[in-house]
Amino acid sequence: MPKSKKDTLPLPSADPERDGAPPKRRATAESMASRQREISVSEFFTKNRHLLGFDNPAKALLTTIKEAVDNSLDACEEAGILPDILVEIHETTAATAKAPAKATEGASTGAAGGSSRFRVVVEDNGPGIVKAQIPKIFAKLLYGSKFHRLKQSRGQQGIGISAAGLYGQLTTGKPVIITSKTGKGRPAVKIHLRIDTKRNQPDVFSEETLEWAKDHGTRVEIELVAAFRGGRTGVQEYLEQTVVANPHMALAYVSPKGERLEFPRVSHELPREAQEIKPHPHGVELGMLHAMLSDGAGKTVKEMLVESFSRVSPAVAAEVCKVARVSPKTPADRIQGDDLERLHKALGEVKVMAPPATAVVPIGEALLIEGLKRRFSHAEFYASTTRPPSVYRGNPFVVEVGLAFGGDLPLDETAEIMRFANRVPLQYQPKACAISESVYQTNWRGYDLQQPKGGLPVAPMAVAVHLASVWVPFTSEAKEAVAHYDELLREMKLAVQECGRKLAAHIRARAHAQREEKRRSLFERYIPEVAGAISAILDMPKDKIEKPFFAALPNFVRFADEPAAPPEGSAPPAASSPSDAPPAPPPPPKAGKGRGKAAPRGEQLELL
Repeated sequence: MPKSKKDTLPLPSADPERDGAPPKRRATAESMASRQREISVSEFFTKNRHLLGFDNPAKALLTTIKEAVDNSLDACEEAGILPDILVEIHETTAATAKAPAKATEGASTGAAGGSSRFRVVVEDNGPGIVKAQIPKIFAKLLYGSKFHRLKQSRGQQGIGISAAGLYGQLTTGKPVIITSKTGKGRPAVKIHLRIDTKRNQPDVFSEETLEWAKDHGTRVEIELVAAFRGGRTGVQEYLEQTVVANPHMALAYVSPKGERLEFPRVSHELPREAQEIKPHPHGVELGMLHAMLSDGAGKTVKEMLVESFSRVSPAVAAEVCKVARVSPKTPADRIQGDDLERLHKALGEVKVMAPPATAVVPIGEALLIEGLKRRFSHAEFYASTTRPPSVYRGNPFVVEVGLAFGGDLPLDETAEIMRFANRVPLQYQPKACAISESVYQTNWRGYDLQQPKGGLPVAPMAVAVHLASVWVPFTSEAKEAVAHYDELLREMKLAVQECGRKLAAHIRARAHAQREEKRRSLFERYIPEVAGAISAILDMPKDKIEKPFFAALPNFVRFADEPAAPPEGSAPPAASSPSDAPPAPPPPPKAGKGRGKAAPRGEQLELL
């Protein structure tokens, strides 16, 4: 029997919203407003610590050491002190792991198969820290002296070392211990700190005064749950790369196993001090310009432009005002609306000199090679180049590239890339970094190297790319990769290509020398044979016949001690050290050697 229309009507729902009834109010504007409150930056990073590089135990250990070493190097260089840094990692107790993990080679994972507790110690011989500033520096996020200064420095945001202490506090509950001394004859102060995450304020647990043998310096101790691993992203790899970019630093490293490594400094000259500069008009944004003009009460637009920007002279400021159709005598704080937009547009159109490069301190070609020799001491060839200063978004920057080739570097593996930003190694996210992209996009086949499509060259080579800038555009707060700005990529590729040309000249010169040596060995092998035959025919002493043959040999082949002419159309190889020259061939055999040995037919044809 078919169902009637009444039987097919939907039944009333228990949910009034499904029946078309208005929904019941869940909250009012007043009740929602009562739940609003300010979020502390410490609370935010407590829940989002992965943004700072603390997303796994192995990475947390490396990030903690990195932030402490960066602070030590910055403090020493700013005070004019040659850095002498000690890094120690002590395993304390094994932490309970949620699930067993496979131990990797070189890993210390604790008795439970998970992460362990480590105490990280970083000690330097810097100027020390004033007692009143210690709690704020180490237990207050977004507190520092470098954020508002346009000059090259390793730290930028005032987050790193305090975030490391926060991570240690979260995972172990232990306070950060800081010992600091500001001068000879003064007592050292030792402070135990915690971070009040609700207020983003330091909480001094205890403090004491003690005697310290050092004349001045700072010692930081942080206990945290972490995992110690070797390999490309390990602590030792990071420290080895750090000494490459900082040849003026002496470093001692003590691993959790008690092994001690020493990295003596190879340069006793401090890098030039970076000079602070003003913002460049070509990099200013509309909102920033409005804020700068609003703060210029009592000054004219022309005066503000001259005082607030780099490379803006009174003549340039007058031209900017003319293009923007704004009176130079207009009070700066009254520029708004259309006048503000025209002024901002004019700042980008008027030709202004590039910002001074005094704010950027590159490593230098010679010191970069010394740094590479510090790590790849047995390479056969080194090359480096430093590009002229350039600008992105109004920020000056310099790109440097160095490479080591041959020697004991692996033959059948892809080239190693070392990425540096303001002398700091970047260990993670290599595929997301503009530095890696510049090496991948280079056509290494044009420099006589094998390269799979879209990959790195397969060669015994290590490439170091350094970006020095007043503000490095990192892709995240963890400072692991450099953003892909067109200006940066262009300069990096040009620097890599310049080093590639030097390497190609060396490879071609070496191949030419090897061919010449092969020809020479063939002549030396057959001269005694020919001399013996002539001696038998003419009845002359064999030695007398051999002598003019050997004397004429340099006219046909080049000896190793003679300068090599570079291949046509290529630059001469950079001879930065004695190891850059091709290996010397063995001495020529004495007369009579090789008698009775028949050369293969191929060699006979090549000789002819």
